[in-house]
Amino acid sequence: MLSESSAAVVAATLPAVQAHGEAITGRFYQRMFDAHPELLDIFNRSNQATGQQKAALAAAVVAYAEHLTGDGTAPWGPILDRIAHKHASLGITATQYTIVGRHLLAAVGEVLGDAVTPAVAAAWDEVYWLLACELIAREARLYTGAGVPENASVWREWRVAEKVRETVDVVSFTLVPADGGPAPAFTPGQYVSVAVDLDGGRGQQIRQYSLSGRPGATHWRITVKRVRGAAGAPDGMVSTVLHERVAVGDTLRLSPPFGEVSAIGEAGPVLLVSAGIGLTPAMAALEHLAATDPERPVTLVHADRSGAAHALRHELPGLQERLPNLSVRLWYEDAADGELAGLKAEVADGLIDPARIPLAPGAGVHLCGPVPFMALVRGGLLRRGVPAERIAYEVFGPGMLRG
Repeated sequence: MLSESSAAVVAATLPAVQAHGEAITGRFYQRMFDAHPELLDIFNRSNQATGQQKAALAAAVVAYAEHLTGDGTAPWGPILDRIAHKHASLGITATQYTIVGRHLLAAVGEVLGDAVTPAVAAAWDEVYWLLACELIAREARLYTGAGVPENASVWREWRVAEKVRETVDVVSFTLVPADGGPAPAFTPGQYVSVAVDLDGGRGQQIRQYSLSGRPGATHWRITVKRVRGAAGAPDGMVSTVLHERVAVGDTLRLSPPFGEVSAIGEAGPVLLVSAGIGLTPAMAALEHLAATDPERPVTLVHADRSGAAHALRHELPGLQERLPNLSVRLWYEDAADGELAGLKAEVADGLIDPARIPLAPGAGVHLCGPVPFMALVRGGLLRRGVPAERIAYEVFGPGMLRG
């Protein structure tokens, strides 16, 4: 809990910090990377280039300060869990919080100048370390649960056993531990980080990919969409390497599985709603239920550009045979494919209409796809009376889903 004296100072200075939030976080990243260029191997350089990361950090710091002073409404437990899982998948260490804190608070002083008195600096230092200590504790528990020894690396070598082109822009990789050990169990909805080396000795980059195969198998599967640059943006760093340079027999560095969101819940009907490459956790969920609880009522609702762009579509008929209570609804922007593999799709003008999503009483919902898509669907389901706590979702990238 924030001390009473610091709470008063933070409340008084919060408007100024909020007004200059992105300037502060922009200066913070510049300072930190100048002093510790090795941290560029951890942070997503694409999000740095677009400004998404600094905007997300500024919003998070302000929202947490509001939470501590009693002015915020964000449910901070789930938010902290989500951040901790992402950090654990990157191998963030407790000592790195000291680096971040030093440069973040220095950036506050540089941007706000004389307004940052010793009392103001002390109050915001308290805010930062309350947040940091909560995350450090959560991440320590995650490392222990994943079997990662204290101060050890999260990375393990995995060998590519199979590479399958699913669509023009989507490839699946079947991966087995290079050391011959077992593949750790995971929950449908969890993801792994994949670290790849960049050309020219430019370090590494890390991205998260949902596990798209059956939990409990002797191997893992990830299904990767190639990110093609648009409107002047570059192609995706990691997805391009995976598509163009990684072949069967190569090795990749992967983290243990993390992610606090389960795609199947504990009991009752399941509603899986996905768009584009967001189908990957849904496929893991269907495979898991087919193997462990085949009578469970499941509805899959998926939106895509077309049948040709719908990765892993060919697996759905087999899953329908193994899951007698599985209902599949597909929406395509271009339904020129008609019927493929016995599956029909409706024509969708843009995104799915949430009012037309089949909804069983008491269903647990899992969403995965672009943020605007998830926001639309979640808002529609909330209006239809689905409690917020029954709607799980995963956001890849900075920021959180609101509303």
